[in-house]
Amino acid sequence: MAVVYLIASLIWRRSRPPLPPGPRRLPIIGNVMSIPTRHPWRVYAAWSQRWGDLISLQLLNQTMVIVNSPKIALDMLEKKSAIYSDRPTLTMADEMVGWKHGLSSTSLSDRFRSYRRLIHDVIGTREGMEQHLPVEEQETRKFLQLISANPDKLLDHIRRTAGAIVLRITYGYEVKHDDQIVRIVDEAMSQFSELVTPGAYLVDTLPILRYIPDWFPGAGFKRTAHAYAITLRNMVDVPFRFTRDQISQGGARPSFVGYQLSTEEDADEDIVKWAAATLYAGGADTTVSAIHSFFLAMTLYPNVQRKAQAEIDAVVGQGRLPSFSDRDQLPYVEALVSEVLRWNPVAPLGVPHRLQEDDVHEGYLIPRDSLVIPNIWKFLHDPEMYADPEQFNPDRFLPQNGEGAEPDPRSYCFGFGRRICPGMRVADASLFISCAMALAVFDISRAHDKFGNIIEPVIDYSSNIISHPNPFACSIKPRSENANAMINAIF
Repeated sequence: MAVVYLIASLIWRRSRPPLPPGPRRLPIIGNVMSIPTRHPWRVYAAWSQRWGDLISLQLLNQTMVIVNSPKIALDMLEKKSAIYSDRPTLTMADEMVGWKHGLSSTSLSDRFRSYRRLIHDVIGTREGMEQHLPVEEQETRKFLQLISANPDKLLDHIRRTAGAIVLRITYGYEVKHDDQIVRIVDEAMSQFSELVTPGAYLVDTLPILRYIPDWFPGAGFKRTAHAYAITLRNMVDVPFRFTRDQISQGGARPSFVGYQLSTEEDADEDIVKWAAATLYAGGADTTVSAIHSFFLAMTLYPNVQRKAQAEIDAVVGQGRLPSFSDRDQLPYVEALVSEVLRWNPVAPLGVPHRLQEDDVHEGYLIPRDSLVIPNIWKFLHDPEMYADPEQFNPDRFLPQNGEGAEPDPRSYCFGFGRRICPGMRVADASLFISCAMALAVFDISRAHDKFGNIIEPVIDYSSNIISHPNPFACSIKPRSENANAMINAIF
């Protein structure tokens, strides 16, 4: 019997399709030592020149598949979404810290569907989003005043404004100066970004390590998990309690949480609480990255800035700020927003998908439980889709000389299939109105040091799952006395 079993196993292995190619695996540990830690999306894109659009890596007993082709990503993650839409369980982030309750980490289940339904009902449609556009405009006007008063604190103002918009939409909470809740969420999202970085924690590869004693050498990750769990719990509970208390006192503003708790008699508070936290946490951090990228691009590409300002002046004039009602009449500004999303996507590798059953794609076996990672940065820098992809060029999205526009990056940058970002309409609206209003009243340029020398910004981004521009200097000044008066007359 043993001989028969051995022969059958050999025949099965030989008839089995191969895994996608990739770097040479070491015994036992596989490719653990090959995982890039700095800008992995660029490394994977370079690997595609050698191994193709599907690359497999082995991390001990875990298969990881990198997808470097937008067509393959759509074929797998959209057309086969029934089997490619689950999420991996990360021992550190999900089990030890608690992120398994959030939408981004929840497996396909009734809980996942409840999250999607709740969020879709409020901001998942164009009509639903329209009721929140006044909040977007009001908070962005405050943003202009903050920049004008202290331009050196640009990133702080971006974080405050992105948080303020999503907090008002989600909880009806109005942000104060140096707000505690904004700080909590910033901290939680920074921790989340670290937690879900592939290879960041050995316990994700060897889950049994979670059971070692706290005093054991190398068990520092357990203390980290405990501290991060407290931050996450505060992020989920504190703003939710605020809205619930406001409802009980009869003074709640319109919001996602308020709507769910006031209109749904059988609302599951835990579902509502985590859906709200997911909406806020995800929407705020991605928006911060995109708006910061906009200011970097305007610093580096003054001709693009002037062209956008000329369009705003021609359509809106110089007596008022742009609004969402102007969006359809500002095609170049719209193209500029698209280019911000393409140039340096906020989530260059998306969030990993988990395959629920074996699949064969283009002759390669993708084993069940594989982590499937779309290289969104590679898609949006493919020279066959985007001419001169490293350049910031909004004209690529405007048909000219009989040639069609290049593909809309929104088809890729917000994710795929059942895992597409539920807050993408909030992020898109925030980015548009921030860009349009800032361009209307500010000139953004290179800064100078104390000796009068130009400080040349470096295009450099963090390597986390949500990638942010690293700190850069720029000069932000009102375009004119009229612009300055308009900023100060906002309220």
